[in-house]
Amino acid sequence: MNLSLDHGLDEIHQIIAGGFLLPVFQPIVDFRVSAILGYEALIRGPQNSTLHFPDALFGAARAAGVGLDLEHACREASLRAFAEMRLPGRLFLNASPGALLDERMMNGQTRKLLSDLGLAANRIVIELTENERITDLPGIHDVLTHYRGRGFQIAIDDLGEGFANLRMWSEIRPEFVKIDKHFVSGIADDPMKYHFVRAMQDLGESCKASLIAEGIERQEDFEFIRDMGVACGQGYFIARPQKLPTTALSADVTAVFARHRAVLSPLAHQGGTRTARHLLHSIAPVDLDCKNESVFARFEADESLAVLPVVDNGRPVGLINRHNMIDRLARPFRRELYGRKTCDQFMDPSPLVVDHSATVQELAMMLSLAPRHYIFDGFIITEGGQYIGVGSSHDLMATITEMQISAARYANPLTQLPGNVPINEHIDRMLASGSNFVVAYIDVDNFKPYNDTYGYRRGDDVIQLLARLICDEVDTRRDFVGHIGGDDFFVVFQHEDWEKRCWQIVRNFPESISSLVAAEDHARSGYMAENRKGEIVFQPLPTLSIGVVQICAGDFDSHREVAAVASEAKKQAKKIGKSSGGELLRGTVFVERRRMGNGDPGFAFGYAERTQA
Repeated sequence: MNLSLDHGLDEIHQIIAGGFLLPVFQPIVDFRVSAILGYEALIRGPQNSTLHFPDALFGAARAAGVGLDLEHACREASLRAFAEMRLPGRLFLNASPGALLDERMMNGQTRKLLSDLGLAANRIVIELTENERITDLPGIHDVLTHYRGRGFQIAIDDLGEGFANLRMWSEIRPEFVKIDKHFVSGIADDPMKYHFVRAMQDLGESCKASLIAEGIERQEDFEFIRDMGVACGQGYFIARPQKLPTTALSADVTAVFARHRAVLSPLAHQGGTRTARHLLHSIAPVDLDCKNESVFARFEADESLAVLPVVDNGRPVGLINRHNMIDRLARPFRRELYGRKTCDQFMDPSPLVVDHSATVQELAMMLSLAPRHYIFDGFIITEGGQYIGVGSSHDLMATITEMQISAARYANPLTQLPGNVPINEHIDRMLASGSNFVVAYIDVDNFKPYNDTYGYRRGDDVIQLLARLICDEVDTRRDFVGHIGGDDFFVVFQHEDWEKRCWQIVRNFPESISSLVAAEDHARSGYMAENRKGEIVFQPLPTLSIGVVQICAGDFDSHREVAAVASEAKKQAKKIGKSSGGELLRGTVFVERRRMGNGDPGFAFGYAERTQA
């Protein structure tokens, strides 16, 4: 098609009416279950024209006064292409505020189109874009409430681009929020972007919205976003927008997901990490072209069969609920009318599909945010995108309850942090994964005289305060905090800025305990009390000593060896404090810099620092 540079009304109408709109689809990956969540529909204009890309196309349409006409045509073309290709998961449809308020969105055309295409409303996510100023937020809110009541879900785009969409978030409470690509690109190397995204995560968790990181173009950013705990991702590293999009994860993405990631939750301590594979039931699926009468016969023959998965060339495309199907076919003449038709009419085309390696904690989070019927239907389990079985919510809840009871048995009763057993098992998992990590042994200096002087209850307060302080300063999504006992704590760091975090703990501790000492004792950084010889001497206020060891793959074989070198590092930290010549210290961090695994039986130390009061 030849188009002039001066694009007029007739030209835009020709594009709309002539079928020159080309929908392309970009997959969105759910990090929590290592699977494709759905696809965002994007639009392209005529090939080899200046209107091929959307900015030019929509700009010309708005200039010609037919921007809404083009948007409605794009929505219909995207829905038809999505249904024709039978793509799995959800469809994210972009909609401007003006299009949402247009009467054509509310006159029943969309509902009729979905019915004709066999698409359920709960598979459609209306993605509200901020390409025009919102002048009627109450009206937008009412429209979205209407659509949400019919089963649609809501997403807002480009969080962080402006304040308007922050207000939309607080007003609309969407199910999905997309993080602007500016904050995602290069996040693995930019601490400031990391802190911005962490703040967005906190907002998302408070209002139960799943975050989608846009613009993931590097493997490093993909891994970093995943390890931060962001729910979903989208970008060129995962897949580019295509007319015929992939329905399986690429080899590069699969390889990243296949890498073992140490679970930080203390629930995972017994028997290794519990995953979806532990919940798997091998149920023979039915093919997409299977007749309803055959499915009905399967349910009649096996009363224990609650669901039947539907596959297309081994790839799961739906789930049939026993009670739903029997109820619908039990009505008069239904079996005669629908018995010989294919089973896709009675299946849920958007079931919860999870990779076999998804942890039970991730599954529980997914189900807590999912529509209620997923709790009854359970989930489909895949490996490499291919169906291998199903799992039930009942089994999932039973497993989590068992793990919680087991974890409580090994938690420290004072702080409720993992105790020695889960600490040791977590270190062993880290060693088995071949990961590099850092261990920090934290001990309170001058604790016994403080406990004797102020009483054991106040001593417990100090220990609990230190536990909160450590958890506040570390990244609990990546770093494991354990309580060995008494005033000893243990941290397994995976975060890169571990040293900064150790010093922050040391420096914050004296101020944190100021409320637990008398004002005059705080002013002079100590108090007069008996020593072990019964002599009244000046006792410094409690401070911290931290012994740190960097662990590289192959350095050690078991947690016992790691515990031994960490204990030695802690002793060195305390020696530095004792050799200060009476100088009051706010705490000490000793870092053992030597790499193990070189056959050298000696113990070579790196450097240590201390901060004066």
